Amino acid sequence: MCGIVGYIGNQDVKEILVKGLERLEYRGYDSAGIAILNDRGLHVYKEEGRIAALREVIDLEEVANVGIGHTRCATHGKPSRRNAHPHQSNNGRFTVVHNGVIENYQEMKRQFLSQVSFASDTDTEVIAQMMAYLVEKGLGVPEAFRQLLLEIKGSYAIALLDHEDTETIYVGKNKSPLLIGQGTDFHVIASDAMAMLQLTNQFVELMDEEMVILRQHAKQITNLRGEIMQRRPFQVKLDASDMEKGLYPHYMLKEIDEQPLVIRKVISKYQDASGNIRIDSELRNSLKEADRVYIIACGTSYHAGLVGKQLLEKVADIPVESHIASEFLYNRPILSKHPFFIFISQSGETADSRGVLVAIKQLGYPALTITNVPGSTLSREADYTLLTHAGPEIAVASTKAYTAQIAVLALLAFDQAQAQGRAGQMNPFHELSMAANAMEIMINKKEMMEEVVWQYLNASRNCFFIGRGVDYYVALEGALKLKEISYIQAEGFAGGELKHGTIALVEEGTPAIALVTQSSVRANIRSNVQEILARGAHVCMISMEGMEEGTDQIVLPAVHELLTPLVSVIPLQLIAYYAAKYRGCDIDKPRNLAKSVTVE
Repeated sequence: MCGIVGYIGNQDVKEILVKGLERLEYRGYDSAGIAILNDRGLHVYKEEGRIAALREVIDLEEVANVGIGHTRCATHGKPSRRNAHPHQSNNGRFTVVHNGVIENYQEMKRQFLSQVSFASDTDTEVIAQMMAYLVEKGLGVPEAFRQLLLEIKGSYAIALLDHEDTETIYVGKNKSPLLIGQGTDFHVIASDAMAMLQLTNQFVELMDEEMVILRQHAKQITNLRGEIMQRRPFQVKLDASDMEKGLYPHYMLKEIDEQPLVIRKVISKYQDASGNIRIDSELRNSLKEADRVYIIACGTSYHAGLVGKQLLEKVADIPVESHIASEFLYNRPILSKHPFFIFISQSGETADSRGVLVAIKQLGYPALTITNVPGSTLSREADYTLLTHAGPEIAVASTKAYTAQIAVLALLAFDQAQAQGRAGQMNPFHELSMAANAMEIMINKKEMMEEVVWQYLNASRNCFFIGRGVDYYVALEGALKLKEISYIQAEGFAGGELKHGTIALVEEGTPAIALVTQSSVRANIRSNVQEILARGAHVCMISMEGMEEGTDQIVLPAVHELLTPLVSVIPLQLIAYYAAKYRGCDIDKPRNLAKSVTVE
């Protein structure tokens, strides 16, 4: 959630900041702003709504070489220009942008700032007002900033300007992601390297409870005890062109189309020269020693984890529990004697999952992160990482990250089966390749999905998705995709549960989408479909080749039953896309949602 950019160098900063914010739009936001500093003073521009609205209020005549910017996703205070960042101290000296949540901001107000009049409803404004308070008490700005960070409880990524110093940006980080990028004569700040990749691919990652004094040609990183930290930059290996839509109308459609290529890339990255699965032997042995696996994730990644549970149990015979991170964090179940934890996160920065990771690491349990982002917090803090190699995913609604996560989980399951001497004759790389081909076939049937939307969802405000076994897990993902981008109320159900209450909602014309890809339950799910048809439901059947009946609307190419989610999810993604398109929704940036959820 939210995004931060900053620049200090020798170029005019306005367009650098705005373009950086545009590259962070995928994170979700409701307002945006920038602050630039030159010898004529500090200039703040901010606006509710999209970055296009911010552009309209920026004074193009004002030139500066130092600035900070922010996209806000409201936590404290409703979306408004008043609550948009940057925020300033009452004396105008300090200006700040901030990601995260300051848990003790009310206490800080009562203890230190009871005489201060606040201009916003945000927790962030406390930072600027506290800086003014501490400096008025006689502290120098660097020490005041350090004392402020020591006082704050919660998560933060902070960039702060001092009106009286045009050569410095102050930066602080705890729990929320923040990077420092460097060039020959400039430094940048970014929540995500993608924001500044057009300027540099050399970045330094900041650790929790660190602060930075950043200048054009120098940076000093210290911990909050004042100890200087030395850290070499790493190179971000992303092609900036990967982040462009090209001829596509939306990132989501582009990313749906990229999924077969992503599966093939996963194959190439995890297959060694001998045709074996390339997984670190320490990871393999650590997982082999576990008596139970706990998969921790949120949203779409949680749905991928449900499929992963099926794969690990059926292929490797390992007991698995899948948990929603925010629930596990505060309602931890009784753990087995030798647990192994798998964290799944597209961004690798998910706050709820990180909370669980911190807790289980304190208990000494091994952890693996499956993520798309090398060097992310969950990757860095876990014992092991498996990358999904999906490339940048810009649309808020995840598509290719989901299928890449399932592909990696499949390879992990087959690798573990081989390690236990349980491997059969199945070649996982061949089966994944066949699944990629089937995905491509379905992607090329977009007109069919458009027709389904027209027939079933043209005027509907709700929709049921039903399935059994792994189809139920895919139904959950299909419902999530539909609701998050088209705003149609959609729910996924296990087919057998309909008669235990939910069937009361079925009336004449109720749309439902049913999945039939599992041979052991195909008769059962078709029986469930008959139950809702008898009550007037309008049902779209999606079946696997070999299990189809003549009246089924969509037939998927046959693939290995364990890998059917890679294929069956494609029509559901496209149905969600076209439903949102017909309703005129903001497909890539749905309301109230964020790509990277970095606060609890």
